[in-house]
Amino acid sequence: MVDMVELEEGVCATGQLSAAQMSEVADKGFRSVIGNRPDGEEPGQPEWSVLEDAARSAGLETRFIPVASAEDLAAQSGAFAQALEALPRPILAFCRSGARTARLYEAAKSG
Repeated sequence: MVDMVELEEGVCATGQLSAAQMSEVADKGFRSVIGNRPDGEEPGQPEWSVLEDAARSAGLETRFIPVASAEDLAAQSGAFAQALEALPRPILAFCRSGARTARLYEAAKSG
């Protein structure tokens, strides 16, 4: 699996996941996955619906909170904060590299 960064206890960020990795995510003890990468951002990227189906098949809860711009970051920070409260932990959130997810986490925590 790709490298992960712990944002807080029970919340990690990582880069793009594949459908095949969702079982590995569950095997590592994660209970939820949040997708922060919008569909169609680059050719060959898996669609959220495919990732969500694989995650649910692996027993993971899911949320799709796409962020494509700084405006999206501000607009989606509340939804991300709510997901952090509502989803069972540990949570693995992802985007292309993990950096956007980390920025979204900081925005959600700051307010």
